[in-house]
Amino acid sequence: MESDIEESLKKKQRKNAFLGDNSARKPPEHFVVRPYSVMGEVNFMQEEDVRLETTRARFSNVIKRHEELAERLSRDSDKMIFERLQKEFEAARASQTQEISLDGDQWNDGLLATIRERVHMEAERRAMPGDTNILAGSDFQEKIIYKVGSKVICCLEGARIGIQYETSFAGEPCEMYHCVLESKSFLEKMTVLEHTIPFFLPVREAENDLLSSNAMRFIDHVGELLQAYVDRREQVRLIKELYGNQIGELYHSLPYHMIEFVVDDSDCKITVCLRYADLVSVLPTRVRVLAWPTSQFRKDSITTTNPARLTYAEDALRTMSLPEAYAEIVLNLPQALQQIFQHRSSS
Repeated sequence: MESDIEESLKKKQRKNAFLGDNSARKPPEHFVVRPYSVMGEVNFMQEEDVRLETTRARFSNVIKRHEELAERLSRDSDKMIFERLQKEFEAARASQTQEISLDGDQWNDGLLATIRERVHMEAERRAMPGDTNILAGSDFQEKIIYKVGSKVICCLEGARIGIQYETSFAGEPCEMYHCVLESKSFLEKMTVLEHTIPFFLPVREAENDLLSSNAMRFIDHVGELLQAYVDRREQVRLIKELYGNQIGELYHSLPYHMIEFVVDDSDCKITVCLRYADLVSVLPTRVRVLAWPTSQFRKDSITTTNPARLTYAEDALRTMSLPEAYAEIVLNLPQALQQIFQHRSSS
């Protein structure tokens, strides 16, 4: 029995040794894999295509997430918060005794401290039992609305300060947003009680960084965030409305601080990538515009397949609004393409 086992083991060893020797042999010539880098420009094109496809996939996911989050924000509870705050602001403006428009240095920390004092005095008056006419002769009985640029600041019941932000684009009014600040006492720091600002704008970060140390700067910064967001969004909406038939693909992040789109031209495919330094920027700080020759254009005019940077287009996008820059790009595109690719062919 043992001899049979030993014989079986010897056969397996001989078989494994044979397979090991065979696996060490050089594979047949037609299975040799050659590095693709020898293909030069074709390799560059494939790598660039992979990057573009990765970008498209990433922005497709962003768009899908945007739709899901937009649906969440449009639920009844979110609409109820907006409608409730809107009614409260309208009631405050209707009961005002005076509206003061502030310019420049008139809007300062001292005035904000006065507003805070007013809301706490009013809250204390309402909490007093018995005679409600106490403090009736005080200046703090006045219901004053403050207008600071596109912001409306008013005192709300319950020791709260309300800020209503009015946004616009090209001189036309857009949405209104609200932010309500609260503090337990005049000496305690204020906090954001509730707001109707889009969730993807960093309100809580601004609260942590600014509200306790510089409440006026916090109020102004939130207004800048909202107006810049509306401005970027409306620029994209306008080019889609005006030039939608020329734009093949368009992707953007939720706050519109990353924008990419493709312009379909008979000679070239133009890819535009825009990045904004921060969420208060209206013009992009990082711009890249590439022209990818189509097969017909390569056949008739040039031999290279590498894309060309359109620097004139990048300069326009850095200095003009998106619709204006787009019109400038399209107007000068034929001449720019001919100059670039003819120069390449002759060199």
